[in-house]
Amino acid sequence: MFNNKVGSKTVTSSFAPNSASTVELKPSYNIPIVLVILAIPLLIVQPWIGFVVALFGLFLMFQALTLRLQFSATDLDIYRGEKLIRRFPYQEWQNWRIFWNGIPILFYFKEIKSIHFLPILFDPKTLKACLEERCPRI
Repeated sequence: MFNNKVGSKTVTSSFAPNSASTVELKPSYNIPIVLVILAIPLLIVQPWIGFVVALFGLFLMFQALTLRLQFSATDLDIYRGEKLIRRFPYQEWQNWRIFWNGIPILFYFKEIKSIHFLPILFDPKTLKACLEERCPRI
């Protein structure tokens, strides 16, 4: 399902994305949940490492709950609630990649002036479909 922003409301549809619509990715809690579960036995064996892993898992859970990625016709936008916190225009992208296709955990993209690594906290299939449509790999 894809959320297309129309005016001030979000329209949900099951159609494939097109470059003219805005697609909002649904959150995925897979990585945070795995980290928190992994931290439980680590807390017994190595308490400090287990604590750090659990804390990181909870931080990623918070990020998945609060951040929204939207693919518009021209940009990848990151929102916290209704506030736009970062915009990445596709015209500045040089390359992108999703690491470990079987179990996608990391999204990389390179802009003209910077490189970004993001944990996959969003639906990886929709992420890949939007990337392939809006920013074909170089």
